[in-house]
Amino acid sequence: MKKERHEKIIELVRTSKVGTQDELVDMLREAGYDVSQATISRDIKELRLQKAAAPSFGYRYVLPDERPDSTGDERLQDIFRKSVSNVDYAANIIVIKTMAALGSAACAAVDGMKYDGIVGTLAGDDTGLIIVRSEEQARRLCEHLRELIEG
Repeated sequence: MKKERHEKIIELVRTSKVGTQDELVDMLREAGYDVSQATISRDIKELRLQKAAAPSFGYRYVLPDERPDSTGDERLQDIFRKSVSNVDYAANIIVIKTMAALGSAACAAVDGMKYDGIVGTLAGDDTGLIIVRSEEQARRLCEHLRELIEG
């Protein structure tokens, strides 16, 4: 039973954007597996699943051999994290406040992370603007960027 469950988990991770253990529990239950969150937690450790940034904001589980080469992405996130002090949004525009002279670095980092929905960025000395297509995308990206800052 464990082997079949592990195979199903691998299939779900490869074919769906599984972001949380609760989502994985729900998907497995829908597939006929009676599992608890504790069981899934152990399965995740045994399968060595990792969380990776998803292009549509947030994170998802990936298999260790399928993790994208994220060295560049991690560097960009680190630049963003170290230069930005605050993030907020109004309508479809996100405003990022940075330390002096780091607005361009923060916006370049956002551009390099290639998030879906970004129309463009504009940088000043200590401020950056991120223009996205909708207010909902601004809200989600703002939440994600705040998570990056908090580390």
